[in-house]
Amino acid sequence: MDDGAAIAGLGMTELGRVYGRSPRRLAADAVRRAAADTGLGLGDLDGLVVSHGMGGSPGIELADSLGLRDLRMLTMMNSFGATAGAMVSYAAMSVISGAASAVACVFADTPLAPHRSAGSAYNQSAKEWYGFGGMTAALGFRSVNTVYALAAQRHMARYGTTSEQLGAIAVSTRDWATRNPLAQMREPITLADHQDSRWVAEPLHLLDCCLVSNGAVAVVVTSADRARDLARPPVHVWGWGQGHPGHRKERGSEFGLTTGAAISGPLAMKMAGVTVEDIDIAQLYDCYTYTVLVSLEDYGFCAKGEGGPFAASGALGPGGALPTNTGGGQLSAYYMWGMTPLSEAIIQARGDGGERQVARNDVLLVSGNGGILDHHSTLIVSPHRKGA
Repeated sequence: MDDGAAIAGLGMTELGRVYGRSPRRLAADAVRRAAADTGLGLGDLDGLVVSHGMGGSPGIELADSLGLRDLRMLTMMNSFGATAGAMVSYAAMSVISGAASAVACVFADTPLAPHRSAGSAYNQSAKEWYGFGGMTAALGFRSVNTVYALAAQRHMARYGTTSEQLGAIAVSTRDWATRNPLAQMREPITLADHQDSRWVAEPLHLLDCCLVSNGAVAVVVTSADRARDLARPPVHVWGWGQGHPGHRKERGSEFGLTTGAAISGPLAMKMAGVTVEDIDIAQLYDCYTYTVLVSLEDYGFCAKGEGGPFAASGALGPGGALPTNTGGGQLSAYYMWGMTPLSEAIIQARGDGGERQVARNDVLLVSGNGGILDHHSTLIVSPHRKGA
């Protein structure tokens, strides 16, 4: 089989402050919706890849919950925010090789709880600190926010990146979100709003940080030939790549200055047969405004150190040269780890974006970032068959 792979189905549950449903129930719902989106029945799925968030569920028992039988492929994957890209690439390789013919990939999480702040959901204080980790904890690095703040601060110190430039990303992303009916935050914001928002961990303001959401998103990957005859327009998977830089937090480290996108991006674009100049829309992992900025540099949309001026130029917003995070991203729409950029790429590739639809959507880049700049995945997708 050499016709390539395509995403044929997208299933999204209600997202945001959705209570009373377990991650497994939400995941099952998302898979059912994705299968229905293709026009296939659940019984037509012969592969399932599962990923979970903070709650540790669902696992491979999801197959039994869905009543799936005689699967040819069933596994769990987790490289944190890079997982969605990794799942789709694994599913694509499976259908291209003939190991499976229709693979559902699903992520679900329910970190939010009633009467508890969103910020507390990701407050990961370890029960015991030891070794080098104990030294960093003694210095105050006890949460993800503080370590990302350190990375952003280093970029600022090296390249002169400013808080206002990070704020430009928050503002343009919210501008997109005002056009997305599924976005959790749809009120427009200004740069002054960004600057006035409280510190989370300096130099990161509240509006530099992503939302927290409950929900689930699933996709179905099959062969391009089969996808062509299914219910919805196929989104062809042209290329993929991963990058795991293994940054050491010691003298000479590139932590904060580069990411795994510098590895995964060229791999994915080479496989797809495109260059960065061919990318029409970018869906970047925006757990923080800073990760958008540094990813733009590492993919080559601008020179290293020029991410700040590039973002401040207006390139990322509606009408800009590089429409980025067109659904409002994780900063303003919903936080489903790597499924946030992937789902919006599918919506844009299909032309389903409504008020936010970008006219030129031939080649889209999807970026995932896992851990704290530890893992990266890149997909290149298109509404067109590769080489057509």
